[in-house]
Amino acid sequence: MFGLGKKKLVADEQLYAPVTGDVIDLGQVSDPVFAQKMMGDGFAIVPENGEVVAPVTGKVTIASGHAIGLQRADGLEILLHLGIDTVQLNGAPFDIQVKVGDIVAGGDALVNVDWQQIKDADLDTTTMIIITNTAESLDQLVVTNDHYQAGQVVGSATAK
Repeated sequence: MFGLGKKKLVADEQLYAPVTGDVIDLGQVSDPVFAQKMMGDGFAIVPENGEVVAPVTGKVTIASGHAIGLQRADGLEILLHLGIDTVQLNGAPFDIQVKVGDIVAGGDALVNVDWQQIKDADLDTTTMIIITNTAESLDQLVVTNDHYQAGQVVGSATAK
């Protein structure tokens, strides 16, 4: 009642590992749309387990099986794309824990994924974190390639 307990959108420039695994450059991704940054700049991570957490603090704008959209307080729009060509699985391996309009903090649970179903379908599990409004809104992106646990800070993104 009276909005108590409801999260407020707060400014946070940090980027978080959405899954446990190795962060890689977008240029290493097998899908040319992501590798050539046609959808925007960002980073990718090769997942080791099924828990997927928020890569940024923001408001959920998309909550479909294979993709979660988030908008940060500073206006940066982030697309978390789970695997490559996974849209063809019609949501089967994805158990979404959020809905459009939810406010999440970096590291909050978003989706549980059965990565084995994706592998069994001969699809790539690489997960992309894309700033879709890069051209008009991104000033600086800093990400360190390394091995991370889900929810660990991997870098930062600064809006113009």
